Amino acid sequence: MSISVMILTLDEEVNLGACLDSVAWCDDVVVLDSFSSDRTPEIARERGVRLYQRVFDNYASQRNFGLREVNYRHSWVLMLDADERVPEDLRQEMLAATRQPADAVVLYRMRRRDHLLGRWIRRSSGYPTWFGRLMRVGHVYVERPFNEEFHAVGEVAHLRGHLDHYPFNKGFSAWIEKHDRYSTMEARLRASEAVRGDCWRDLFSADALSRRRAQKAWLNGMPLRPLVVFAGLYFLKGGLLEGRAGLTFSLLRAWYEYLIDCKALELRRRAAGLPL
Repeated sequence: MSISVMILTLDEEVNLGACLDSVAWCDDVVVLDSFSSDRTPEIARERGVRLYQRVFDNYASQRNFGLREVNYRHSWVLMLDADERVPEDLRQEMLAATRQPADAVVLYRMRRRDHLLGRWIRRSSGYPTWFGRLMRVGHVYVERPFNEEFHAVGEVAHLRGHLDHYPFNKGFSAWIEKHDRYSTMEARLRASEAVRGDCWRDLFSADALSRRRAQKAWLNGMPLRPLVVFAGLYFLKGGLLEGRAGLTFSLLRAWYEYLIDCKALELRRRAAGLPL
């Protein structure tokens, strides 16, 4: 065994058991909880995993705490959210990759399969997006308070396998409440970040993280952006082929983008002393 696992939780009693089942092969599992008010801590204790609790401030700080302040049995850590699952093919690939890694590789990125209404919404979810998840302890740090960016002090490699992601397991209300919070943070972050005039060059970068950042910056300045997002996911990406699940997710993503625009407009008007 060469991998430890850390799972971030906040009121995840619906998800935690299945997530732990998917990493039952690991002999060093840590749950980093943000003082859940449900049975999440109790489930962690019942399952015999290590439990840490920290008051949540933002996602980057929470992940950095887990990387810096927790002692792990192994030199590699797989960082999961409670609504993610590790299938068997990914487990085998990760164990092989960390058993004899290239000396310079300190971070492995992987893709997720988002599920809604019992199916993988490959098209409407905007697949593929790469996420840093498997990292060598002491060589990776996290920036951005949400939709985090993993930065490696060393080389980055990519795995073929996927995490399975169930973002709606806690219900539509929970998803909407979560993205209402995200939209507030996104609007504030957008107001504070300087826009680079040459970001278009990174649209063709070989690095997936740089491409994703450039795509977001380019999209943020586009007129009628929420409609563009919907059209892109539903028509161009092919969400219309995914039935009700594809339509539902495409509409929810467009709503989320429109909420960001509304809150960004509010911030600008407040700063200018104008009424909303």
